[in-house]
Amino acid sequence: MKITAVRCALLGDSPVLRVVTDEGVDGYGQIESSKPYMATVVPLYEPFLLGEDPTDIERCLLKIRRFAAFKPWGSVVSALEVALHDLTGKAYGIPVHKLLGGKVRDRVRVYNGGVRPELEGHEPEHYARAMEQMKAAPEGFTIIKEGVGFHGFMSQNISGFMLGDQRTGPRHPNRGPLTQKGLRHTVRCVEAMKAVLGDEIGLALDMGPGWTVSDAIRVMRAIEPLDVLWGEDLLTGDYVPWVHADQYREVTMATSTPTHTGEQIYLRQNFQELLERKAVRVIGPDPLDVGGLAELKRVAELADLHGVQIAPHGVLDGVIGLAALVQVCATLPDNFIAFEYPVAEHLWWYDIVVGLPTPIVQDGFVTVGDAPGLGVTFDVDAAKAYLRPEDQGFFD
Repeated sequence: MKITAVRCALLGDSPVLRVVTDEGVDGYGQIESSKPYMATVVPLYEPFLLGEDPTDIERCLLKIRRFAAFKPWGSVVSALEVALHDLTGKAYGIPVHKLLGGKVRDRVRVYNGGVRPELEGHEPEHYARAMEQMKAAPEGFTIIKEGVGFHGFMSQNISGFMLGDQRTGPRHPNRGPLTQKGLRHTVRCVEAMKAVLGDEIGLALDMGPGWTVSDAIRVMRAIEPLDVLWGEDLLTGDYVPWVHADQYREVTMATSTPTHTGEQIYLRQNFQELLERKAVRVIGPDPLDVGGLAELKRVAELADLHGVQIAPHGVLDGVIGLAALVQVCATLPDNFIAFEYPVAEHLWWYDIVVGLPTPIVQDGFVTVGDAPGLGVTFDVDAAKAYLRPEDQGFFD
């Protein structure tokens, strides 16, 4: 079996990759819907893979793995790795989790980062109302994550939140010291959310990047009585191409509130210092940024050796990304907490991809399937209706 083409199509805003072979077996991977621009990068990788046996996954990855970097630049390699696993599983008639060592759990816990109402405001009562709605969601989530501080729009919408000037724009542009008002406001919002969730549902916080070390210590100590599951990306994180393990360790050693980072990190090598120094308590690699499924499992095993837990990121990974997360998380060691449940950017995704359980999430868990590959496939006729004119040959 040989690779004859690597194709990419934009379905909605999600770049979808298809690895095509001379034996009629193909595999799919998906890039986050927040990165439609990465579709233009995919053709750079095709010459490396043409003529290769796609079931020699690691041999293929050795040819392309070096040509990538921290989020977003590792997403093409990551999606190709997922597609190669999907293809190999189909070729041998086995689910991807068998390629990764087999499942150790029959259902996988998810946490809610995307099934959420739009906040009506940024006062404590608004966060409390959002928790009430998410707590009542039919998926029965046992963990909910909400953005506070510099993650999301709290800092831009609360006057006098920080000492520096506010920047506008996407991708969490602000960084710097907070005012006493900003610190206290963050804590009050967390208190309001936890009052709603009680002991029944765990609360995780997406918090940055952007905090100073001293402010991070103050806020994490202040919320210690609330027993939140983690404070995520305080110092660095989403779209930040470095880690600052030494600064994270300073925060981690100063509080009992678990620290968390890692969604932007590409490859196990870039987790090494973070884990060996026990700089955080939880890591959150995304399979579509870290280098793929096997790479995520390698990181999870290394984290387990160092007493660090793992809660993989994935809110924008889409339906194919969801299937991939279920397969890999079924194989992770006992340091696994839950993965972030991806929500499709458009409802029609659930009509063009078949193979997911119905309902997908029950009581906060997704059942692990045993169908070949990722366990999902396209309804090609339905999917063609959503292809751009320039992508009409994607499924041919």
